[in-house]
Formats: sequence, structure tokens, C-alpha cells
Amino acid sequence: MPGKQPVPPQRAARGEPALELLVHGVGGTTPQEMLGDPRTVRITGDGTAGIHRRTEDADAENRPEDARDGSRADHARPIPEAYCWSNLTSGNSARALWLLLLPFMVVNLAHWMRPAAPARHPAQRVYDVLVRLVALSLTVLLTAAACEVALDLVAWQCAASERCAGGKSWLGPLTAGWWSEPGRRLVAAALLPVALTALLWWLSHRTWSAYESASPPPRPPGPSRPLPGGERPALSLPGFWYGRRLVSRLRAAHTAAGLLTVACVLLTATARHDHRPGGGTVPAVSGWTLAAAVAAGWTAVVVVAVRKGRTESEPDERIDRWASKVLPGAALAVLALVAVHTAWHRPDWSSSARLPGTGAFAWITLLQGALVALLAVAAYVLHRATPPGACEGRCAMGGAGGAAVALLACALGGVLTGGAAQRVADWLDKGGTPGVPGGAIAGPPVLLSWQASVIPVLLLVVVVFVLAAAVRVRRERRRLTPGVVDSYEGEPRELEARSRQIARAVALARLTDSAPALVAAVAVTTLLLGAGALTGAALTGAPPGPAASTWPGPLPALAETVQALGSWATGALVVLLVATGRRAYRDAAARRTIGILWDVGTFWPRAAHPFAPPCYAERAVPDLTWRMCTWTERTGGRLVISGHSQGSVLAAAAVWQLDPATRGRVALLTYGSPLERLYGRWFPACFGPGPLNALSREVDCWRNLWRLTDPIGGPVMVGDDGGPPVDREPLRDPLHYGRTPEHPLPTPVLGHGEYQADPAFADERAALLERLATAGRTTPAPERPAAAGEPEPEPAREPDRPR
Repeated sequence: MPGKQPVPPQRAARGEPALELLVHGVGGTTPQEMLGDPRTVRITGDGTAGIHRRTEDADAENRPEDARDGSRADHARPIPEAYCWSNLTSGNSARALWLLLLPFMVVNLAHWMRPAAPARHPAQRVYDVLVRLVALSLTVLLTAAACEVALDLVAWQCAASERCAGGKSWLGPLTAGWWSEPGRRLVAAALLPVALTALLWWLSHRTWSAYESASPPPRPPGPSRPLPGGERPALSLPGFWYGRRLVSRLRAAHTAAGLLTVACVLLTATARHDHRPGGGTVPAVSGWTLAAAVAAGWTAVVVVAVRKGRTESEPDERIDRWASKVLPGAALAVLALVAVHTAWHRPDWSSSARLPGTGAFAWITLLQGALVALLAVAAYVLHRATPPGACEGRCAMGGAGGAAVALLACALGGVLTGGAAQRVADWLDKGGTPGVPGGAIAGPPVLLSWQASVIPVLLLVVVVFVLAAAVRVRRERRRLTPGVVDSYEGEPRELEARSRQIARAVALARLTDSAPALVAAVAVTTLLLGAGALTGAALTGAPPGPAASTWPGPLPALAETVQALGSWATGALVVLLVATGRRAYRDAAARRTIGILWDVGTFWPRAAHPFAPPCYAERAVPDLTWRMCTWTERTGGRLVISGHSQGSVLAAAAVWQLDPATRGRVALLTYGSPLERLYGRWFPACFGPGPLNALSREVDCWRNLWRLTDPIGGPVMVGDDGGPPVDREPLRDPLHYGRTPEHPLPTPVLGHGEYQADPAFADERAALLERLATAGRTTPAPERPAAAGEPEPEPAREPDRPR
């Protein structure tokens, strides 16, 4: 570290201070709750994320005599301080609107779910490109959905129908005067998808400066322990949490894609009229010229989006000026020319039925299905190339989790698209049913009705899975109940109801391990139903209800029921998201609840979709790293970073970023940690057995606490390599089985919370600090010189990873 020379670690044994840096988990908490004191003060940071202490501990380093607990300095109580990061996901009321970006967040997760194959495997590049293409298709789908609502349903269909436009004064400018021509109505309506694209660009740019521009502390060169094969763990690379160049380039590509999608809709609408016999030479030629310009723009968008992946070996602060500024500007210029071409006077042009080009939804769905299939193949190849021991059978869905999640992201995008279109169509045609003969408007594309109709079937699969899980819990509870009381020696043994309560908590906690089966079932069902919906729409050209009118028996009624239920289900989802966002905008408690979803989903950097909710870890991890580096350098003391739940993931990621000298003065205490149970199984390339074992070798002082009743936390399951084990035996929960003279009231089952209430927590923390003190008094052994003829060891390389 530059500046002041670090204090030698041996000074920790002569009475230097000890610090406990607490990091909370999902949902957040207040500094007062974390520190157990209503009087706290923020000593560094801001209102979004900061370090807090009890008021009496604000300058505790200057009063080392107050931290003594007995006569030995080794037993000094650590100074507690809390890092609060909950406002990164739930502080600002406008962040509740991120609910509408859910598909973008999900597809970004798919990028990080790659199997733990070597970073330089050729299939890594293929996987990366495919995920980014799927993400790009979601931007196109969202823009196309806005075009469907504004251009097709409102400007093309409703404004041209007297029955639909009657009584809607806000449609007056589009039904009479200069704007009444179809092309000009479309240009006016195009302002909505253009404004939506501009809003997404602005949000992505604004959140980057607020969240993801925190630079990591400088790291002096030092030894590191690579993974088998010579690679360093991805999360230990200096540039992992700082990838400004890629996000900037992807933001430009997706912004241009949104603008070019609007241009395509406008050109498709005019092409059918201009290219008919007698349509005129000038409009046809200008249309072809603009189509060539749009095609060139799409080529540039795809090239920019897939050209290069993340550069993690160093913080990447460069900006591709051409891609970041010229590409969106050129797309906007092309869109302006297309708008002028569309608004040109065409006296014999009238609108009827659906807007030409709405069949593009089928092509988008088909493209997404093909990309997901190729992604599954790439994941299979990478899984086969995974080194022995890098997965150990713990990878979710055999490495195919990323492909399944990408498919679910596409399905979510389709549900939101269909739901918005269905609800707007119903609202416009209040006196009839859109798409049914006799309605005022033709309604949304047929494919959207078919996709909505599969929702009830998909929900039925989920219900069946939930019922099967309930049966499994019941059986597991019966099996575990007789043995519960055996772990409580010297306590009353006649409380069978208490045993059932504890056994049920353990059985429910084990359901977390069934999540891969649920995701796989939903993904396979979604794939089959999506293919069926696409086929049914292509063969019949009508919604499910009318298409099944000639079928035998009860099938027509069943099709009508499924179509109606699906339409309301998709519409209800959109309404629910909007209503939840509106409530969260006004209610801080609701914002905090919604923040739990983002705590889990936005941990990862925006490597696939730039319009996803921002990555809070790109602010939190540098914050923690800076704090640990500067405090240990300034005081030479011992530090234990103590992380609960999601906080343990942040703590581990921050420790990975430390230089070896600082890491030697830091201990890691994790509890209720999903490091292996969730992250290790779903994100094996970053948190699989290989990276976690490497972390346990680099952090000499690491202890993990867990309970059988915890549905989120679990053991990290890393090898001890002859040293102290990382995982402690599962903590007893509840602490007491029945009523005793010392504890006359029932003790609750704590599950995932209140780990600090267990006496084992203080014992393990004290043991970690003692080990740090012992290590500080021990002089490191000199490195063994190379024997004659033995080559000198080479430092591990930090490859540029296609992430």
C-alpha cells in the first residue's frame, strides 16, 4: 500500500487493537441492531453505504486500555463496527421500479452460472457470446412490446376505429387533422418506445456512477495460490469488480438496438404500402436505402455486443469512444430519417387489422429458443471439460443451470410482453374482447395469446411440485422426530411436540437442496409449452379459443378457459409488479422487502445486460477491502470480518481482493453462509470447490458456523489441508430442548437468524483472534531455495477471462 509503511504484524501481540467488522445479510438491518446500541455514529462512508460504530467506540483505537478483558492482551475484546449496505438495494424509492427489469437481471445471472472449466477453453468464448445475444434479444423484445402497445394497439388499431376511439379524448389529435394519417400516427406513438430506451440508457449510466465506479485499493505484487492448472480464482483478480469498459460498450449496443427496433417497426409498416403496384418509385427507393442503413446498424450492434468479454486481470477504466458515443448517435440519426420517411404524405394509405410486422414476435421467440439450445450445448461441453474435483457432483443441473435460467429470463420477458399487450387491448376495447370477431380492434398478435394460455399449465406444474415438497417434508419430519431429543443430554425427554417442531424445521431447511429440480422442471415445461404455443399460433393463425372451436368434446371450452385464465394471469403479473413498485415508492418498509430480491440477484456485475439493476457488490466489495487494508496498515492490529448470510459472500469476496500481507492479519468468520449451498452449486466457476479450497488455503484463519435448521446457510465443505477445519459441527438449534430451571421459557428455533446469540459465536471469534495473535508472534519461515537443476516457480498468470 502506498503512503505510510504498514505496522509489522508482530505488534499485535504487544497490545494492538482488535476489530470485528460486521457485515449484515439480505434484507438489511440498522447499525443500532447490528451493534446492539441505540447510540451509533457513522465514522466513514455516506448515506448509501457506510461504516458505523457505537458512540463510545468512535476513537477506541486511541484508548487500548479500555479494550482489555483480563490481564492478557491476547484476550482483548474486539472493537465492533458495522458495515451497512442495505441502501444500495432498497434505499431510494425510485429503485422499486427495478421490478420491471426482472428479465434483464435473470439473464445476467446466466452469464455467471457457467461450469468451472478452464478459463481459456474455447467453449468459454462461445458461452459468453451466446448469453450476450440472449440478453440483446430481451432488449429487442422489450422495445417491440412497447411498439406493440403504442404503435399497433393505440395508433394503428384504436385510432383508426370509431368504436374504439370514441370517448377517448386523449386520442383526439391522432384521429383528426395533420396527425390523423397512419404514418404520422405511428411516428407520434414511436415517442413511447424511444423514451423507454432513453430512460433505460439514463438509468444504466446514472447507476454506474453511483454503484459501480468504486475503484479497488492498489495491491502490491505478492504470491498467490492458483487453482489446479495455474489459474487464479476469478474473484481474486484485481479487475473483477471494476469492468467499466464492457458495461459502457454494452449500454451503447443495447441503446442502439432499441432505437433500431423502433426504426424496423416503422419501415415494416410503410414497406407493404410503398412496394405494392403503383406505390411510387421515390418512397420505395428511400425505403430500401433506409433499410440498408438499418441493416448496417444492426451489424454494428451485434459486433459491438459480442466483440470482447470482461478483462479482469486489471481494473478496466478505458472507454470505447466509437462504440459508446457514435453508435447510439448514428442509430438515433437513422431513426430520425425513418420517422421522416414514415410521416411523408401518402394520400391513399389507411390502417386496418393488425400492424404489418407483428409476426416478428414469433421470430424473436424462435431465435431465443435456438440461442438457449446452443447455450445448453456450450454448457455441456464446458461441464465435460471441468477438472476433476472442481465440481464433485455439487453443480446444479449438471452445469446446465445457466441455460435454464436464460430460458426463464426469456419466458419472463414473454409474460411481461403478453400481459402488457393483453391488458392494454382489454382497456382500449371495453365493450368487447380483442381478437374475437365483433371486437372494436383486432387485438395483440396471436402468438401472445397462445403464450399467455400456457401460463395456467406452468402454474399447475409448480403446484404439483409444491405438493410433492409438502409430502417430502412430512415424511422427513416423521423420520427425524425420534432422534431429535438424543442431541439434548440431561433435558426432559417427553416433549414429542417439541421434537416434531424441530424435525419440521430441519426438513423444511433441506428443501433448499431441491431447488435445482424445481428449476429444471419449470425450464423443461416452459420449453415444451413455448414450442407448442409457437406451433399452434403458426398453424392456426387464431387465438387458442377460436382455434379450438371445431375440436371434439370439452376441448373448446377447456381452450377458452385456459386462454382467459392465461390472459388474466399475465395481465395480473404486470399489474402486480406496477402496484408493488408504486407501494414501495411510498413505503420504505415495502422497499426493504423488495430489496431482498435484489440482494440476491444483483450481487454479480452487469456482464451480459447493461440495463439490469446495478451490481451493489461493485461498491460494497471495494468498500470492505479499503477498510480492511487501511485499518490494518494504520494500527497493525488484528481484524476479523464477520459476515452473515449474503454478508458472508461479500466478506469472502473482499478477503479475496486483499494483498497477501494484509490477508495475514485478517480472519474470516462466516455464519448462515450460502457460499457453498447456493453460490457454490449455481455459480461453480467462481464459488465451486476449487475456488473455495483456494480461499481456505489463502485465509489461514477462517471459521464457518451453520445449523441444520437453516434453509440458506450450510457448511462450505472445503478441505482442511492438515490445518484447523473451516466448518464447525452444526450448532444446536434451539439451544435448549425444553423448560429448565435456568431457562424456564421455551427457546425459539432460530433457523437462519441470531447466530450471535449462540455462545459458540463468541468462542469462535475469540479463537480466531488468538490464532491471528499467534501467527503475528511467529516469524515466517524463509522460502526454500530451488534445488540444483530445479526450475524456479513461475508466478500465476491472471488471464483475461471471457466473462
